[in-house]
Amino acid sequence: MKANKTQPTTASVDSYISSIENQSRRSDAQKLLQLIQVVTGEKPVLWGTSIVGFGNRHYKYASGREGDIMKVGFAVRKQAITLYGLLMFEENNDNIALAKQLGPHSHGKGCLYIKSLKDIDLTILKKMIDNSYNKT
Repeated sequence: MKANKTQPTTASVDSYISSIENQSRRSDAQKLLQLIQVVTGEKPVLWGTSIVGFGNRHYKYASGREGDIMKVGFAVRKQAITLYGLLMFEENNDNIALAKQLGPHSHGKGCLYIKSLKDIDLTILKKMIDNSYNKT
């Protein structure tokens, strides 16, 4: 079976965050790093070249495909900050309701996209991170 393309690395999370050119996005990444560390109690790990992940979750689909992924994580992209693991699992139904209270965002099947931390309710985000981390 083929392994996931994005794997945990030993690369420096601090170096990744320092390399973010946009000052506002870099500041948001530093805040997210601290916030998620406090909520999860985990040390961050760089997955691939640009995803900061916390915790590890083994999954197995009905098809037999299985692998490992971070429980929660984020990446700074040009268009938005992408948050991983907050909406993608059925056991996170509470997060779907909480997302309605979060503030301006969009989402895909498993990712939540925000433009800036100043636009959202960080208390709600903390609850979503805690739910995802502890239910998966």
